[in-house]
Amino acid sequence: MTFPYNFFAAAFAGAFLTTLIALPLWRQWCLRTNLVDDPGHRKIHDSPIPLAGGIAVLTGILLPLAAGAILLKLGLVKISSTNLIVHGIDRRAIELGAIAFGAIAITFIGWLDDKHELKPLIKFIGQFLIALLVAAACKRITLFVHSDIFSYAITVLWLLTVMNAFNFMDNMNGLCAGIGAIGALLFALIAAANGEYLVALTGFLMCGALIGFLPYNFPKAKSFLGDAGSHLVGYLLAVMAILPHFYNKHNQHPLAVLSPLFVLAIPLLDLAQVSIFRTFNKKPFWIGDTNHLSHRLVRAGCSRVQAVLLLWLAAILIGAIACYL
Repeated sequence: MTFPYNFFAAAFAGAFLTTLIALPLWRQWCLRTNLVDDPGHRKIHDSPIPLAGGIAVLTGILLPLAAGAILLKLGLVKISSTNLIVHGIDRRAIELGAIAFGAIAITFIGWLDDKHELKPLIKFIGQFLIALLVAAACKRITLFVHSDIFSYAITVLWLLTVMNAFNFMDNMNGLCAGIGAIGALLFALIAAANGEYLVALTGFLMCGALIGFLPYNFPKAKSFLGDAGSHLVGYLLAVMAILPHFYNKHNQHPLAVLSPLFVLAIPLLDLAQVSIFRTFNKKPFWIGDTNHLSHRLVRAGCSRVQAVLLLWLAAILIGAIACYL
């Protein structure tokens, strides 16, 4: 079977261009509706910044995905693997629908938090319900333990952990979006190499959408991801870590199941160390501070741009281990 390079390149380009074009429109909408991040404590910007990134990235993913699916179903696009991709879409329609619904729902919860500053418990309940939906509709983590209760519990825990890791890490311009784009690309390459073309498609769409957002966010921000965007990034990466078969008949490396941990090492490490620090200091772990990896690099002498670039580089180097596995 010929690898569908053109199909994945079109998905990436479509998501990139859609986000690039849609973001100014969403930015103006945010300004009109006062969906902005105001200057204040622990913030370096001195004027309100629109929280348009999350909605623009979601648009950049869903519009090309819907257009591509329609074109494939109508037979208007011909590539070497068209039949297999169409068959995969049909076979996994419920699963794909649940993932798309979850993406919209988690973005909506993030939007509510951006707009109204939800209480942590309310936000957690929303996250939990979406994670439970994905666990019920999609493939679940098993870790070779044959127990439905265990697989549901570990899958929900994984989704909640990664969503909040990216929510916590959205603390400097370009950091969350850049790490998200790197993770999406790595998952896409791993999935494509294993013939998991629908997972790869999701990864290339997400990578393209986030890179389309970055010019508006890094190094100087004209728009932020907001909680809507950071939740969406974490959600999609958590899902992409569940769907592929990292350990299979073609790849029986004993550490292959740890691939997602390498791909997402930086946000997971950041979440772990700030949670431990806050717990030891008897502070709620969900209350923000300046003890993230990015802040520590700045205190060590890096500029904010240098800190973000160093963390991007670390994500690429550690994530490359996952590709090797």
